Amino acid sequence: MTRQENRNSHSRKKIGIIVVLGLLVVLAGGYAVRSTYYAKRFLPNTEVNGVKIDNLTISEANQKITRKLSQSSFLIKVDGKDWKEINREDLGWKNSYTSALTKVQKEQNPFSWGMQLVSASDKQEVDGSTLDETKLNAVSDAVKAELVETNKTRTATENAKVTRTANGFEITPEKQGNTIDVDAAVNAFKEATKNGEQTIDFDEYLAKPTITKNDASLKKTLDKMNAVAKIKATYSINGTTFDIPTADINDWLIDDNGTMSLDQDKVTAYVKSLGDKYNTSTNPTEFNSTKRGKVSVPAGTYSWTINTTSEVEALTKQILEGKDFTRSPIVTGATTADKALVDKTYIEVDLENQHMWYYKDGKVALETDIVSGKPKSPTPTGVDYVWEKKTNETLRGKNDDGSDYASPVKYWMPIDWGGVGLHDSDWQPAYGGDLWKTRGSHGCVNTPPDVMAKLYDMVEVGTPVVVF
Repeated sequence: MTRQENRNSHSRKKIGIIVVLGLLVVLAGGYAVRSTYYAKRFLPNTEVNGVKIDNLTISEANQKITRKLSQSSFLIKVDGKDWKEINREDLGWKNSYTSALTKVQKEQNPFSWGMQLVSASDKQEVDGSTLDETKLNAVSDAVKAELVETNKTRTATENAKVTRTANGFEITPEKQGNTIDVDAAVNAFKEATKNGEQTIDFDEYLAKPTITKNDASLKKTLDKMNAVAKIKATYSINGTTFDIPTADINDWLIDDNGTMSLDQDKVTAYVKSLGDKYNTSTNPTEFNSTKRGKVSVPAGTYSWTINTTSEVEALTKQILEGKDFTRSPIVTGATTADKALVDKTYIEVDLENQHMWYYKDGKVALETDIVSGKPKSPTPTGVDYVWEKKTNETLRGKNDDGSDYASPVKYWMPIDWGGVGLHDSDWQPAYGGDLWKTRGSHGCVNTPPDVMAKLYDMVEVGTPVVVF
């Protein structure tokens, strides 16, 4: 190469370097200018709440996000399918992302815009939406109601439980169904809408078993139920005793979400059946009379009725204690059910024989002929009792012709609620026989005065009076 050629080559290199440097200066200047541009705009590939906002100012980005989210519905999925779309306006949805966008923009480095061009999207979620709580709650209630209806056609999730078998009780494992946990799903829906989300999948909120087959308390319940199933439960009613069938108690036992309990409907039905059979307020009493043998005496004032509600509660509690017991039912009435209605001390009034006996501890302590009510006002039959004792009373009422009567007596022992009782009657010339047909009372049991004086002193308030 000649000296001239060498000089020309060197000149070309210098020019090339100058050109490259010039280009670099231009590029750097352009990059710097572009960086200044991004000082107030979002970098490329910036995405907020699912909306691309690159190259936009904060105001422009806020408008774009607001516009896009306002126009989109909130979607609820069930079984992988779109189940319900809700217009955001129905939720009273409002928003302003300016504050949150300002923070995002400040955290960006405007000089990194070049790298951002070739980087993955910068995706961020920010909060800026507000909802009208009243409208949100109204929509949530509607969603809840629809979920309840939807659950009716789905398979319910079942907890593990104790079930009855031919040989006792055993644990049946839990079962996962596809019913939706309504409360959990609705709460998640409300949170999602508040957070500006656009969709929710209710399949993520399936109801789950809360008690599994390995639950320790469930195993304890199993042991208790097997023990209770073997107890001897005895009733003592009206002088008789009998056992509640073991099969019935087994049938009543249930596992109430891991806790041993009794089926209250079945226990109630059983207690009602006891009332139907034994209530002395509605059932006649079989009575061994002095002269006529066994007679059936209708219910009267001396009676009781099983208090079904109280007895079911008490019986349930006693059975669940798991110990053998004997009990009498809780009743309402003039006496209790734990003894024979008519035992060994009572007054017997035999209307057919016009005779009265007072039995004390199983033995006749006093007896007398009487005069009972006349045919037009017969003495009412029934198992009654002496509920009061008074002296020197005047008995008042109406005669058959409608006129008033007033009969003074020295001894008065009422036995029913209609004014019938036992009393002395010095106006009667005799007692017994058929005198009741012609000289009968207005319903009371007329007693010889001297006998009535003795009876009054012997009898206590509460003594049964069997009239038949």
